[in-house]
Amino acid sequence: MLKVAIQKSGRLHDDSIKILKEAGIYIDNGKDQLKTTSRNFPLEVLYLRNSDIPQYLRDGVVDLAILGENLLVEKGEDLKIVEKLGFSKCRVSVAIPKEKKFTSLEDLEGKKIATSYPNTVKKFLAEKGIKADLHKISGSVEIAPNIGLADAIVDIVSSGSTLFKNNLKEVEQILKSEAVLAVSPQISTEANEILDRLLFRIQSVLKARTSKYVLLNAPNDKLDKIIEILPGMKSPTVLPLAKEGWSSLHSVINEETFWEVIDELKTNGAEGILICPIEKMVL
Repeated sequence: MLKVAIQKSGRLHDDSIKILKEAGIYIDNGKDQLKTTSRNFPLEVLYLRNSDIPQYLRDGVVDLAILGENLLVEKGEDLKIVEKLGFSKCRVSVAIPKEKKFTSLEDLEGKKIATSYPNTVKKFLAEKGIKADLHKISGSVEIAPNIGLADAIVDIVSSGSTLFKNNLKEVEQILKSEAVLAVSPQISTEANEILDRLLFRIQSVLKARTSKYVLLNAPNDKLDKIIEILPGMKSPTVLPLAKEGWSSLHSVINEETFWEVIDELKTNGAEGILICPIEKMVL
């Protein structure tokens, strides 16, 4: 049985359950449960407080965890990341009151900074040669400047709406973060074998999320150029059409370059382009 920790609640919790479900792993996710087992895969899920997860990994209480990369930077730099998951993206940033001027990081010299990430901030300031007075706060960091506790804050930023509501502005990004799979240094050989199976499934889901299946028609005299544009996983599938001199091509496009590739295909004679989502990609 592979023991995996995920956050008890919130967006990261929901996205973690979602990717496990997409990987074909079904979990009875009852209300207020602290532990549950998959019905169809040797996986036990522990719902833990986010800040506690690195220590559980370190101690071998769990074999694996889905958590924010920012938390590993703060509390678990010794723990190994085995896969970046691409969801729950955010950044850890410096923010100050909107009315304050900010020209460079030197403006933070000697200032009071409130944060829930003291280790991350200490390391960052040391690298920049800046000395500041840190105040560790658990939750509601954004209120600190408004009540006179700090001149600036360092906290997680996603959309920036929370900063805006608290009359703050983002002035410096310390690091980018996303959900990751981290593994315990004490994972057993048996659990590691199950982890390999889990990783295979998750990687198939992640690849599908960033890919689109494309079908198109093209004149035969343009096939060579279009095949250059559409390499696919190995090469495109080419099938003759009933209309003489034409063929149908089936391939895969990476979503990051999707519109650029579509424009290039149209320029080179592709017609009747159909795009379909991909549920899984087993490579």
